[in-house]
Amino acid sequence: MRYLIYLLILSFFASCSAKLTPFSQRLYDEYNWSERELKKIQFYLSEDIALWREAGAEESKIKNGKIRIKDGRKIEEVLFKKGTPGVLVFSPKENRFAISFDKRDEQYLMFGPNPKANNRYVLLGKKWDRRQGEITYDGKIYHTSAENAFATLLVDIDAVKQLTISSKTVEGRKVR
Repeated sequence: MRYLIYLLILSFFASCSAKLTPFSQRLYDEYNWSERELKKIQFYLSEDIALWREAGAEESKIKNGKIRIKDGRKIEEVLFKKGTPGVLVFSPKENRFAISFDKRDEQYLMFGPNPKANNRYVLLGKKWDRRQGEITYDGKIYHTSAENAFATLLVDIDAVKQLTISSKTVEGRKVR
């Protein structure tokens, strides 16, 4: 009996948690959101992302991340943990989202649909090779592992559906 009660309590809390779904081009096309509506959607990261770059001697103050010394070089590292919430800052062109996971709008990562990943919105970089990619973050070029090429944006699908339901178009008002 005690086991059954624990099971019921566990299932209750599991049903209350957010159900995160990959954000895809199909979802985007289905709901046809405007940029203003997209800015109201809470996005999340599907996995950890680590960015790094060599910090030059002229940079005495690191704002974004932490400094590591590797082979006598200063390496600046910025970490984004799985599940980190983010918001759309702007959309530079169709199907490209600048998502900020930080307090400043200038600090964002770019995401877009990838046909190799069922058109899910994944991390975009300037270039990718087998080992790593180049990512622009806070106006600087960082490197990231090639594994991060498939880091996906996630959304709480129930919250997204509620956003759509509360959306309406005003028809206007005429003088009588």
